[in-house]
Amino acid sequence: MSLIAFDFDGTLSDSEMTVLLAERAGVADEVTEITERAMNDELSYAESLYRRAELLGGLDDEAVAAAFDEVTLRPGAGELIERLQAEGHHVAVLTGGFERGVERALAKAGVEADTIVANRLPTAGGKLTGEAEGPLIEGTKDDALAELADDLGFAMAETVAVGDGANDLPMLEVAGLAVGFVPKDAVRPVCDAVVASMFRLGKVLEGHGVLSAEA
Repeated sequence: MSLIAFDFDGTLSDSEMTVLLAERAGVADEVTEITERAMNDELSYAESLYRRAELLGGLDDEAVAAAFDEVTLRPGAGELIERLQAEGHHVAVLTGGFERGVERALAKAGVEADTIVANRLPTAGGKLTGEAEGPLIEGTKDDALAELADDLGFAMAETVAVGDGANDLPMLEVAGLAVGFVPKDAVRPVCDAVVASMFRLGKVLEGHGVLSAEA
């Protein structure tokens, strides 16, 4: 049995939650600019998330719910999660994205993750407060993966991490098996395998003995 940790935005899903929210708040360009600065290491991830959350302040619950309703899993992701769980693996989602969007997308696909470690956008009076909170703002995914593995009794050698971006690097570096899902250039060197579809990911997991080969 293994602990399988997925990133969400850009990996399990090709939706970008902050973009979907920003479009409804009329601040898509500003949010995109902040995201690009973070990717170029001009801003820390935490700083970029706090700034983006601030821009979303005042967005009402109805618009927030509608944005999260648009979040979807990639083709084949739900089936792969089911296969992993059927073979006894613990499936976790470790994301700097938002809990509500992750839960909504999984529910639409008819699956559940065993553990979700994600951030939140607090609301007050039916509107976003402009703040962000959660374990993966200041915290990093290597610590989150190690803590979860320890809690569940897995050695780090029994962990698999799947991600694409710079904030996935820490968990990819410490996982027993690191898989890049169309990874950014800086991420590719630490990956044991690189895939571009959930089908290929399934094949890689079969090749490493994590999943039984499908007949």
